Amino acid sequence: MNFEYSEKEKVFRDDVKKWLKETLPSTLSEKVKKYQRLNREDYEIFMKNLNDRGWLAWHWPTEYGGTGWSAIEKHIFEEEIINASAPRIVPFGVNMLGPVLIEFGTEEQKKYYLPRILNNEDWWAQGYSEPGAGSDLASLKTRAIDHGDHYIVNGQKTWTTLGQYANKIFCLVKTDINSKPQSGISFLLIDMDTPGIEVKPIVTLDGEHEVNEVWFTDVKVPKKNLVGKENEGWTCAKYLLTFERTGIAGVPYSKSALNLLKIISKKSFKNGKPLIEDPVFSSEIAELEIDLLAMEIFNLRIVSQASEGKAPGMESSLLKIKGTLVRQRTTELLRKALGPQALPYLPEQFDEGWNDMPIGPDYAGPIAKQYFNMRKISIYGGSNEIQKNIVAKASFGL
Repeated sequence: MNFEYSEKEKVFRDDVKKWLKETLPSTLSEKVKKYQRLNREDYEIFMKNLNDRGWLAWHWPTEYGGTGWSAIEKHIFEEEIINASAPRIVPFGVNMLGPVLIEFGTEEQKKYYLPRILNNEDWWAQGYSEPGAGSDLASLKTRAIDHGDHYIVNGQKTWTTLGQYANKIFCLVKTDINSKPQSGISFLLIDMDTPGIEVKPIVTLDGEHEVNEVWFTDVKVPKKNLVGKENEGWTCAKYLLTFERTGIAGVPYSKSALNLLKIISKKSFKNGKPLIEDPVFSSEIAELEIDLLAMEIFNLRIVSQASEGKAPGMESSLLKIKGTLVRQRTTELLRKALGPQALPYLPEQFDEGWNDMPIGPDYAGPIAKQYFNMRKISIYGGSNEIQKNIVAKASFGL
């Protein structure tokens, strides 16, 4: 693989930059830069613009609205939307469910749901984790009982990210309780407006309402909403998780955070000299940058395979492990560079319109917030411990 950008790829990068400059509202990018809370409309403004340009489903096959980009072009695109301080593309519909429907869905499901994902007509949530089934999804308890032309679903999902905005949810449910754990699970599409569904907020330690509990009480779901075959939803679940884990690695986010770390370490001082000149701290930055470069190359290889129609396998687990550790380590070094200035954390400073004088430099508050938020990424999408088991089984048959 050649890691030098070609002239065509450089032109592509310039085109993406130009488009972002012309279409991304400055008020929206300022909210992202300041880590202010984004609402549903904020996310949808950017995703609508992307869809109008034909760039929202950049990793889908072209026949379903994909871009046909190469692995390098996809990588450049991800880098530039982060460099432009654009909102993240909410992944549950376009990045997670979309590939599952394309691979396992019926023609009717593809024809109906894929366009609605692209035009933001549906906002999807992910119904995987349960109070007793997080990384160990095979032990889930939510039941779907066959009633002829429909199922009746009862149970609970938790840590449902942005579920307060969703009108649809894709769920793993148990349809056969007598089979072994990985069997007897089905993949259902459920309308959140169906009677019997209740969404309850979970407010995290940083004061944010990002995740939720979702309760199902005698919820009626048509059989046509089953994706794949009954009792074979585990295949869909694993396929989806490989895409999720690759995204969690967040290489472009880590590169952006590393650049910020270098800037802050030049503004922070130790013994009268910039922190970047301290040999111990500079060696920590260098080690982090080496890890990130290696991970970026590995990520490009995985994306290249995916562009050839090969779903990432245990490689996505390796990328998820290393990617989350790099992202966590970056926030640790950012806090270390700030020293006592990283301590103040005022939740209200992330409200739109907050104009009070910040405590310390204006970049201190967001760094503390990001540090705490990054603690969770080694857990969701399948904990790093589980990922190590997947790699061991795939590589050594253990």
